Amino acid sequence: MFGLANPQRFMRFTRPLAPVLWIAAAALVAVGTWLAFTAPEDYQQGDTVRIMFVHAPAATLGLAAYAALGVASLFALIWRHPLADAAARAAALPGAAFTLLALVTGALWGQPMWGTWWVWDARLTSVLVLFLFYLGYMALRASIDDEQKAGRAAAVLALVGLINLPIVKFSVDWWNTLHQPASLLRAEGTSLDPAYLTPLLTMMAAYGVLFLAVWVTAIRTEVNRRRVLALRARAVMEA
Repeated sequence: MFGLANPQRFMRFTRPLAPVLWIAAAALVAVGTWLAFTAPEDYQQGDTVRIMFVHAPAATLGLAAYAALGVASLFALIWRHPLADAAARAAALPGAAFTLLALVTGALWGQPMWGTWWVWDARLTSVLVLFLFYLGYMALRASIDDEQKAGRAAAVLALVGLINLPIVKFSVDWWNTLHQPASLLRAEGTSLDPAYLTPLLTMMAAYGVLFLAVWVTAIRTEVNRRRVLALRARAVMEA
């Protein structure tokens, strides 16, 4: 794994890997979508229960992507490794997209279930804060012309944002909220019926592979972009 920290090795290793990830993601999304639409209606929620198959994986990947961003930022800040910085930058946009999807689908789910699109409870608010950290990270990088300074400043912000991850995860346990508690990962086992568990796990796998496909592709694009900038800078110096 540490050998892949070398940009050239990473590019060689991921050249055949990226298309495989995209194909696997497309297949899993197709299967998961079919399972989601063929699952029975819930006796309380009716067809609204199908939003779960989009909302829950999106929320999970929003957290996972920020964890990846934070770990990559830690490596970039301490060891100043350019590939780690590229990985952190590449994780921001897809992570923000997944988090926004979780917020939107949560509102669509909440309105018929709770009678409101939004409440300022702990889970919803902490996920909104997570989305704002994503936006702040991207805005901070874009606001500083010097890429090294921008990367260090954004890495510090990303590390601060890691504090929010356990708050999002355990908010339903620490405070009284409208949001339901965990139903998948519980000490006493899942509370989901197999008719809903199978499509949910399939969609979570699909979202996970999709994130990896987007992330790897974005890292490769970022590495190539930096190589082009370095070649241009060298040409200017030699001219």
